[in-house]
Amino acid sequence: MKFSLAVGTVFLVASLATSAAEDLGVLSALPGEPAPGAMLEVSLKQQAYAAIDRRRAAFEKLKSQAECRKWQDERRAFFLRQLGGLPERTPLNPKIVGTLKGEGYRVERILFESRPEFHVTANLYLPLTPGPWPGVIVPCGHSHDGKAAGGYQRICILLARHGMAAMCYDPVGQGERYQMLDLARERTHFDDAPHVPVPHPNVRCLCTDEHTMMGLSCILLGSNVAQFRIWDGMRAIDYLQSRDDILADKIGCTGNSGGGTLTSYLMALDDRIVAAAPVCYLTSFRRLIDTSGPQDAEQNIFGQLAFGMDEADYLMMRAPRPTLICAGTRDATFDISGTWDVFREAKRFYSRLGHAERVEIHEADAPHGFGIQQREAAARWLHRWLLRTDKPIREVESLPDPLTDEQSRELSKGDWTAQQLQCTPRGQVLLMPGERSVFQFNAEIAARLKTQRADSWRKRSAEEKRQLVRETIGSSPVAPRQESRKATDPSNPVRATTSAPNGTLGVRVAERHGYVETGRIERDGYTIHKLALTPEPGLRLAALAFVPAKPNGVATLYLHGTSMKADAAPGGPIEALVKQGQIVLAAELRGIGETETGHHKKVWGRVHFGQDIQEVFLAYLLGRSFVGMRVEDTAAWTQFLKTFQTTPNKPNELHLIAIGEAAIPALHAAALDSDSFRTVTLRQMLSSWEDLAAATESRDQAVNIVHGALQHYDLPDLIELAGASKVKVFDSAKPLSP
Repeated sequence: MKFSLAVGTVFLVASLATSAAEDLGVLSALPGEPAPGAMLEVSLKQQAYAAIDRRRAAFEKLKSQAECRKWQDERRAFFLRQLGGLPERTPLNPKIVGTLKGEGYRVERILFESRPEFHVTANLYLPLTPGPWPGVIVPCGHSHDGKAAGGYQRICILLARHGMAAMCYDPVGQGERYQMLDLARERTHFDDAPHVPVPHPNVRCLCTDEHTMMGLSCILLGSNVAQFRIWDGMRAIDYLQSRDDILADKIGCTGNSGGGTLTSYLMALDDRIVAAAPVCYLTSFRRLIDTSGPQDAEQNIFGQLAFGMDEADYLMMRAPRPTLICAGTRDATFDISGTWDVFREAKRFYSRLGHAERVEIHEADAPHGFGIQQREAAARWLHRWLLRTDKPIREVESLPDPLTDEQSRELSKGDWTAQQLQCTPRGQVLLMPGERSVFQFNAEIAARLKTQRADSWRKRSAEEKRQLVRETIGSSPVAPRQESRKATDPSNPVRATTSAPNGTLGVRVAERHGYVETGRIERDGYTIHKLALTPEPGLRLAALAFVPAKPNGVATLYLHGTSMKADAAPGGPIEALVKQGQIVLAAELRGIGETETGHHKKVWGRVHFGQDIQEVFLAYLLGRSFVGMRVEDTAAWTQFLKTFQTTPNKPNELHLIAIGEAAIPALHAAALDSDSFRTVTLRQMLSSWEDLAAATESRDQAVNIVHGALQHYDLPDLIELAGASKVKVFDSAKPLSP
């Protein structure tokens, strides 16, 4: 294989297998500490616990009603801000496209526009008794059939049979509102889940994957896909209130799972919702993090843990309006003990406002889902507060009590097929003429932001630009490293045994910067030093320093997005640089290589988003980005490399090479410290975040997103800030690149 090389620049990169006789590993599991592949997860969890504890301490100080009102107002303002605000109200242009008649109720199939050329498909279940009636919106959980799923039909039928109109609508990414259709191919089952039938032949992605794909697009704009979901629900209320047969001041809301999420969001933000019953969602963030972990994009609000907003606050924001928490003892997704923690906090808050009776909990001995016990409890609660009478509502009077799981599942089957409930001519809104998708809305917003930020960016000084970048990614300059400690020091975060006689497995200590050398390997003409860095408590990173026998004063920081070992084999790209006399530090950033997460658990969405998707969202909840954290890692390695193996007062001349997942953090680091590197070579990097915001599909890009970045700058702006003449970009990646 041929290589074309220049100082600091690699024009051809190849991944070659390392010698089987060499062990290039650096980190190992130490007593009392997590394994390297779990360190980042544990570190983020500890930060989350600390934030949760700070919120709890603040909550315990609330005593007066005035303090409670301030708590509500602060969290509601924060919530709306993190959503990116809400759009303006535009004409709904509603249409009733068909009707169905059931036993004791009837159904209207409805289309309306929550935004211009952005249709919502809904079924309105109406009583046969004379109106007007209270109106209840029913946001769907994660059913691929959306509003046609049995449990959602059943709750709507139950409400209609007991004097309440119920409107169940498809969320984006479900039912008739998928946003990522494949018109070139028809499917019968999902590629990523062959056992799951598709709701429409042109649908290609699971609904949770669609939600998160839209979520990544929204995050770059400083919003959240939950904004689309919330606005659809608010416009559904607008529609109900526009009808003469609906009591405008008697609006309720209930939904299960992802619909429980939306019920919680809507009831917190929309004062028109008189009574609410979120089902199988509310639990404490502490228990969520400890059990199933962060869920898809709309269930994570940027910085909410750092700000002090837990799931109990969705109830507190609406206090003292009536709210029933419906939960399942055997819910494997949202832990029941955390649900009780949420309820206890909410009960105390409602009590301080003088209405303890308006918040209650219903715990069914049931698994996750909108089962019959949950449906009956929600219907009774809504009947109490919307019709002002208590009524022992039963869905099927003749069944024994309690129901078995099999009976509950059987009763979740609805009366109508998805085709009978269909509102669009061809089964998907995107097949309607002129319809716009979430991605098209976001592309338009991204284009506007580009125009808006151009003038502001141009007027800033270089240092003002750098400060803006630091604030956006949540990073700060790296402080000078403390003196290192010997590896045998029991307080040292890296501890190891003494070396073998030949020294190849020996333990040495770098004399500066707090780095630990854990071993050496000798090769023809150069030595490989195994190094470990502790960028923050509880987290260690690995690197291999390739040092020629006679260094020429030039050093390259080599960041590969897969592993420090990727190009480390004899005859590979790193050795080619070392043979020229360069020191090469093949370093890993957190979540890459030896600290890559997700190995020990089954991770949802890993096909599209990578196995570290839950850690990405945990950092997001803390107001941090992987980009920002990895920029700090890059800066720390840079500081080390400047004086590694040099004579006093003569730092190395540095070059930077970054590949794949490491490229965007490396570009940020070069822009924030442009004087440190003579050249910067980037490979397999996105050309622009704007491209990602507009893309209908991407792969493994969750680690590369930064909340609100496109409000301030894009990747080409960083190239200019780093010095366009020194930055070379090769093999630019596309959003769909694996």
